[in-house]
Amino acid sequence: MAVCFLFRPMPAPSQHLIARRLKLSRATVSRALANHPALSAETRQRVQALAAELGYRGTPARSVRRPADAPPLKLGVLIGDPLVPADRLALPAILDGIRARVRLDRAEVDILPFAPGETTPLAGRRRLFGHIRAEGWRGALLLYPFPEATVSMLADKLSVVSVLHECADERIDTVDTDHGAVRALVARLVGLGHRRIGFVTWAYPAGGLWASRRFAAWAEALFAHGLPVNPAWVCNVGPASVACADATALADAATAITRRDRVTAWVCAADHQAYQLVVDLAVRGLRTPRDVSITGFDGQPVPEGSPALTTVAVPNADIGASAAARLVNRLLQPTSRRRTTLVAPRLVEGATTAAPRAAH
Repeated sequence: MAVCFLFRPMPAPSQHLIARRLKLSRATVSRALANHPALSAETRQRVQALAAELGYRGTPARSVRRPADAPPLKLGVLIGDPLVPADRLALPAILDGIRARVRLDRAEVDILPFAPGETTPLAGRRRLFGHIRAEGWRGALLLYPFPEATVSMLADKLSVVSVLHECADERIDTVDTDHGAVRALVARLVGLGHRRIGFVTWAYPAGGLWASRRFAAWAEALFAHGLPVNPAWVCNVGPASVACADATALADAATAITRRDRVTAWVCAADHQAYQLVVDLAVRGLRTPRDVSITGFDGQPVPEGSPALTTVAVPNADIGASAAARLVNRLLQPTSRRRTTLVAPRLVEGATTAAPRAAH
């Protein structure tokens, strides 16, 4: 005699199920899943934790679209202090990209310049969060580094996306340039005949993770080409490299290494470093590119009187647009996994690279 067992299927995870389990209204669950700042952090955390436990995913993030009759979202852009003044050159294009994208999502943007130091004293934090409440921010984009404690406080209240800076907080999405584009610069130098290629960056008190990413791409590229990865040809990356306190010390070190070890090319972590190195090496008797080739990273405008760098140009408007789109998706899918989006730069041939000379 055959015995049949009937299994009752588990109900599919839904907002109604979450509301019933937590004894909340369906509207409260919906707002908690959207990370609405009007709800307490404790309520949002309870709802989002249960949603993750049940496997609630909602609509996949790639197909998220806001209804045509949805009220406008208010998105904040918090602008801090860049590591160096040259970084501000990218700001107009990033903001243009953000504004263009939020119009497509029927959102509004509120831009707030706020020096990171202002978020440390209690009065500064009150001003920041008072502004967020008054303007009704639903999410925030962070431009330039902020103290991690400030970032965590923001993430307690809002959905947050960091632009061109990776945060330690696991709740923060990042939209950045692809630092691996350094591989294209190394390939270009190898194609010109360079076999001894060094890497330099300035010493930064904080927020210099991007330089480490570019250093890693340099080392990977050299390894792929079968070339030596020599710590003695590296400045300001890790304890085995040559420590240089400022641009003058770095130029002294690069000059000594170039002459001693016959290094024929230097990959700089950023354009502002490369332009300064071109000037400083010339003062020390090394002309670019006759004596040594130099590359940058960023695609910044060429300073008056300087040769155009061989570099990679970061598409800042695309990065701004991608960050705004990611923030809207994060608002609609707050339980989705943390994402890092990398936007590829473009190789730009300049006047600072050439075939190496036979000898110095």
